Amino acid sequence: MASIATARETLFALRQQVARIEGTPAERLELAAGEPMTGDGTVLREGGVALRHGLHAGGILATGAEVLDAALGGGLPRAALTEIHGAEVRDAGTVAGFAVGLAAMALSSGLPLLWIAASDTHREAGAPHAPGLLSRFGIMPERLLFCETARLDDALWVADEAARLSSVGLVLLELRGQARRLDLTATRRLHFRARDAGRPVLLLRHSARPEATAAPVRLLVSPAAAGLRSTVSGPLAGSIGPPAFCVVLDKSRTGASGRFELEWNAHDRTFRHRRPEDPVALVPLPSDRGHMAPAAWPRLANDAGSASSAAGRQPAREERPADRRPRRAG
Repeated sequence: MASIATARETLFALRQQVARIEGTPAERLELAAGEPMTGDGTVLREGGVALRHGLHAGGILATGAEVLDAALGGGLPRAALTEIHGAEVRDAGTVAGFAVGLAAMALSSGLPLLWIAASDTHREAGAPHAPGLLSRFGIMPERLLFCETARLDDALWVADEAARLSSVGLVLLELRGQARRLDLTATRRLHFRARDAGRPVLLLRHSARPEATAAPVRLLVSPAAAGLRSTVSGPLAGSIGPPAFCVVLDKSRTGASGRFELEWNAHDRTFRHRRPEDPVALVPLPSDRGHMAPAAWPRLANDAGSASSAAGRQPAREERPADRRPRRAG
């Protein structure tokens, strides 16, 4: 019995250490009798969700979308590393826009945003545009610090050093593709820096597969169709509304997952959950194309009837003298 109890205590200690590194929900560390682990794994209750002590030392960043915030246990942890992924490089603008929206809500103390990226990332996706950040997200140009490095190792080093600075309000690290150096150890260091400083670190990854990291939250972001612009008299037909995002909760502290469609409100500087009944703008057909495209041809090439029918519908081609000359085999 003593050996079983010792093994159980060792197992609980290992689970507690893994949960502390990965930021997993603390309720998974509860004993079989229903009592939570003590010490550094003390369970606190916030909004009905069990959370590990220390994970919310910097508070919670609510996105404004109630459904997403509920799945996140109230919102994103401020003092933590958060991953934001884009499946393709062409979605880089959408992914960066979503991350900057989170940064705009997190920057409340007047401290600057430090945007770090390797040079190859912005060759594909482009660099930040200060006037656009001001008009859409309310980030003043003097509060934007941009750092472009020649190598990935340099970007990781700058992010690691900046995450612990008290003069920086938020660190945004943008990378492209699979990065071998961005392993569990590197992300754990970034997560601990953010936790100790009490400020968020956002990791943007373009065209990369989700991997095992120490970030407690991972969001997969892709563009969504924009809705209609709202007016006092209702939706304005033929207009294009605010930017829309499709957000998939791939990893969370609560263990929840889901797919959400959000819109960015540039006036209130917050996200809004788009309900299924919200109108979505569609591109109208040109005036000279009032009919639908004809049905596709049959797939079977050896269908004699289909082949003859298709050949009968093809326009006749004028025979050239070169077509009448005999051709050599091979």
